Amino acid sequence: MISVNDFIPSKYTHSVEKGNFQWSAPSNIALVKYWGKKDNQIPANPSVSFTLNNCKTITKLAFAKKNTSTALSTTKNDFSFDLLFEGKPKEDFKPKIQKFLERIEIYLPFLKDYHFTIDTENTFPHSSGIASSASGMAALAMNLMSLEKALNPEMTETYFYQKASLLARLGSGSACRSVKGQVVVWGNHANISGSSDLFGVEFPNAIHANFKNYQDTILLVDKGEKQVSSTVGHDLMHNHPFAERRFAQAHENLDQLISIFESGNLEEFIKIVESEALTLHAMMMTSMPYFILMKPNTLEIINAIWKFRNDTKIPVCFTLDAGANVHVLYPENVAIAVLQFIKDELVGYCQNGQYICDEIGNGAVLN
Repeated sequence: MISVNDFIPSKYTHSVEKGNFQWSAPSNIALVKYWGKKDNQIPANPSVSFTLNNCKTITKLAFAKKNTSTALSTTKNDFSFDLLFEGKPKEDFKPKIQKFLERIEIYLPFLKDYHFTIDTENTFPHSSGIASSASGMAALAMNLMSLEKALNPEMTETYFYQKASLLARLGSGSACRSVKGQVVVWGNHANISGSSDLFGVEFPNAIHANFKNYQDTILLVDKGEKQVSSTVGHDLMHNHPFAERRFAQAHENLDQLISIFESGNLEEFIKIVESEALTLHAMMMTSMPYFILMKPNTLEIINAIWKFRNDTKIPVCFTLDAGANVHVLYPENVAIAVLQFIKDELVGYCQNGQYICDEIGNGAVLN
């Protein structure tokens, strides 16, 4: 059984003065949702996601060793970093990065030895209502792991990716599912070999051809700030009247998806995925305090998708994140018909008519 202690290094064999790396990491969309967590970003239930391809964060990490003889004592024992978003300083992101570095220092003891310049950008519109914390934290974790690998070149690939996912999780829970693989499981599940609460793992079982190159068109219903942050939402599961049943349901749904992925049964896939999306929002509506992140246009889109599917028998479905935007999921072989439907009937419900066409991808890439 792997424990967090396995990711605390004893010593490094090499030294590196300065350099830079650049990684891109994608967002992901959960099919079985994670909602509710324990201490140290441990999920209350397992989840599984499709890794996206086009919606990603590109992060360049430049690093230079501090000169300890001239460094001020105040900076010598502190984290030292500059943060740029799309080439410009971004002060309001800095507290989140500071907190992340504090959380991961035990696993990367070299962090205070360097000054870092983190330069990051997204391929999707900023504040488009697409979760950028998953892609952003995954990309930063990959860069930091590249530096650790330079300090310890004997590191195995398995260790590299497991630890990158573990670090990403400490920045944003779902970020651990953006590191590697097309279908990724996070959280212990009895029937999924290698699954762990500590990091995401590539789904190890058979996946039917129906799910290869699965498409995700993201309808941007509302690009504003969420009225309730995900962190607050997760915390509201602690005393939630339906929490225990929900956590059990996630295990059951993931269990069903194992055979669905193998058989390629799209009808059953749709039932699980849509039920999970609605259950996530039902948990929000029944917490105390309660809140609703869906907008009227979210419901209009859902009803239009149900009608279209019923009329045409085309296996298109929706899922939702913790927000108002709708992810329209469908197999590649019906893409032409579904995109025409989106243009004809759904674009009018999107803010400024905006939507993003995406598909399953493979995870983080060294650029």
